[in-house]
Amino acid sequence: MTRRSPALALALAGLAAAVAFPLLATKVTWQNAAILMLMTAQLGVAWNILGGYAGQVSLGHAAFFGAGAYVSTLLSVKLGISPWLGMGAGAVVAAGLGVLVGTPCFRLKGHYFAMATIAVGEIVQAVVNGSDALGGAVGFNLPLGETGFWGFVFNRSKLPYYYIALGLLLATVGVNWIVNRSHVGYYLRAIKDEPDAARSLGVSLTRYKMIAMILSAGLTAMGGTLYAQKELFIDPGSTLSTGLSIKIALVAILGGAGTLWGPVLGAVVLTAIEEATRIAFGGTGRGTDLVVYGALLVVIAVFQPSGIMGLFTRRAPRPVPPPEPEARFP
Repeated sequence: MTRRSPALALALAGLAAAVAFPLLATKVTWQNAAILMLMTAQLGVAWNILGGYAGQVSLGHAAFFGAGAYVSTLLSVKLGISPWLGMGAGAVVAAGLGVLVGTPCFRLKGHYFAMATIAVGEIVQAVVNGSDALGGAVGFNLPLGETGFWGFVFNRSKLPYYYIALGLLLATVGVNWIVNRSHVGYYLRAIKDEPDAARSLGVSLTRYKMIAMILSAGLTAMGGTLYAQKELFIDPGSTLSTGLSIKIALVAILGGAGTLWGPVLGAVVLTAIEEATRIAFGGTGRGTDLVVYGALLVVIAVFQPSGIMGLFTRRAPRPVPPPEPEARFP
């Protein structure tokens, strides 16, 4: 067996368990929690392309999530276009927004870039809040319309949403895997670790950061469309909030930014914590979620900067050879 065989076997076992889970766990509450976990994982994996591989910590990804939710919803409500087509349109719009955001913001470094993305997210939320054409602060109720696969509305069971979320997560992981194994992934890691050295070797920092931004924004928007169709209601508070942006980043950071499966593991842990918090405090409407997110960020930064995956990939330090004896001359 090769070194990859155990990892491949573990991945296939996890996939089989994910496919079988809703068939065995028939309670609606369990299925809803599983769907939320898959959707959260997909957003974390999408963020990982920009924040994990390229090292550009974005805290404004809710703007892309909201773009996917609003574009697909408006096309469905106003023009009767299928949300499946709206999902692609939302991804294109979010990618264009990513270009607009990245063009000035990629000139900034470190925490300045993070603060700039927060400002972008807040601006987008304020614009939507003040626009009656976009529903304003009230939001949109999605009409049931055509039910079934083409209409993206399923009333009788949660299973279709579960498997769509699972498929979208696998597709996003696949994009991450391709990026990670390609020259783009090598360049992104070089930009993250040694930007000056990468530039001296002829790597265009802006170009490859923009590629990461476009991929990350488009995939995040697809998750926004899925959220809109599952909830059948969107508003700025649920799709464009800074808390959502922090959550998206936290999923990847908690599990292990820059790793393939770290964001998935982070989503499992974070969703479990959220559900326990919701039960203990009777919901997250009092800002409990932001307290939990902030506490987790502090704990990770202080005790485990490489995330949960770092616990499994940590290697023992190499033994230091003893010093050679000094040469003696007669």
